[in-house]
Amino acid sequence: MPPPRTVVIAGAGFSGVVTAAQLLRLPHAGPLRVVLVNRSGSMARGVAYGTNSPAHVLNVPAGRMGASPEDPEGFIRFARSRDPSLAADAFLPRRLYGDYLEHFLAEAERAAAPDVTLERRIGEITALERCDSSRTVHVSGTPGWTIVADRVVLALGNYPPEDPVVEDLSFYASGRYIRDPWARGALDAIDRTKPVLLIGTGLTMLDIALEIARREFTPPLLAISRHGLLSQAHRPAVGPPGPHHRPPALQGAPPTALNYLRAIRRHVADLADQGEDWRPVLDSIRPLTPSLWQTLSVAERGRFLRHLRPFWEVHRHRAAPAAAKALQEMLTCGKLQIRAARVLSFDSTGASVRAHLRQRGKDKIEAFDVGTVVNCTGPCSDVRTLPDPLIAYLRERGMIRPDPLGLGLETSDDGMLLDAAGKASPLLYYVGPLLKGKYWESTAVPELRVHASRLAATLATSLGSCTSPRSSESPGAIADS
Repeated sequence: MPPPRTVVIAGAGFSGVVTAAQLLRLPHAGPLRVVLVNRSGSMARGVAYGTNSPAHVLNVPAGRMGASPEDPEGFIRFARSRDPSLAADAFLPRRLYGDYLEHFLAEAERAAAPDVTLERRIGEITALERCDSSRTVHVSGTPGWTIVADRVVLALGNYPPEDPVVEDLSFYASGRYIRDPWARGALDAIDRTKPVLLIGTGLTMLDIALEIARREFTPPLLAISRHGLLSQAHRPAVGPPGPHHRPPALQGAPPTALNYLRAIRRHVADLADQGEDWRPVLDSIRPLTPSLWQTLSVAERGRFLRHLRPFWEVHRHRAAPAAAKALQEMLTCGKLQIRAARVLSFDSTGASVRAHLRQRGKDKIEAFDVGTVVNCTGPCSDVRTLPDPLIAYLRERGMIRPDPLGLGLETSDDGMLLDAAGKASPLLYYVGPLLKGKYWESTAVPELRVHASRLAATLATSLGSCTSPRSSESPGAIADS
């Protein structure tokens, strides 16, 4: 029997686990070894599903959260095996979804052919070097192991947010600053005797505010962002979009961010006159988003990011109804305040921190004394500056090509990483949220499961396997929200 071909997958969050599971399920022409490498022992969790807080729920109804494109109801079936009363339109705890992903991977492992194996490794990949034949890659990791791989998949998920730009960056080394609120035990460091400043007002802020409020004592919370916008809530009674929800002038409009905005607004207004909600209009655009995004020039994409992104995010990435209601109750009773402002500087004053803020549209600078500052601005995707050791290693050697707008990594259409010269590598691949620069929609399960499934088929084909047909679903043909 020939030695097994080896695929190393770096990262065991959603994208890495689903890619591994789909690869295990495919028929192969010979032995295959799939090595799933994770920095921690929490396989199938990642940042999104590693939380144990009951306050943290999915932002997509359970009935559309299956890990396989061919089986979008897979998760709700799993959840009903524990509680048959659960509804498909329920927004369930994220920790339960992590349990489901573990189950999804284990089932794929059990169903794999005898010569197709899964190996789980805890550690961090530190180097990737091509062998002399250029057909394999030496993968080095901690603590001191090396694997010779035929293919390497970077399934690197979300990174901690960037520090806001302020006059003096030294405050960020302070124990009163929490850069990554998702780090294990990070919120335990909050000083509950003093107000807390949350930087960011999107879904991360919602999660963190609800988690702080769930604990024994809730200090006053002040959340700020450039526009002071809160994520809109899902409306449970709103079903999937129909053909009439898609803005008719959208695809025929010249490819500019302003023209897209006008086409959407005009259609929303027309449907509102007929008593219809705006949400299905946004959902109807989702299958078109990758092609619309790719039609825009780099300059137009930059214009969208500067002027329209905050408004798109709060309407497109909506909150679960119960979470949005709980946040509204915090606002009503005064436990949480929202301001459109940006932070200019921090001064540590011994027992507290003085944050200097400028409200939007005003010249006056206001000072607020708080005990802790929590960065809730969301994950960083700018690999041009990310300090991650593996990303830095690849960047310094010209093995990756960052998106010019700081949205992630550039890849070929079949997921191969592009090097600094724009050449696709037949050995290195990427799947995960850093595809945002290519597709824009690349952070939610309905898109990521398609990317992972297609990449698994691509890998199997490139290794000379005889695979089953690829999913008919593609990143540009997704109707889930």
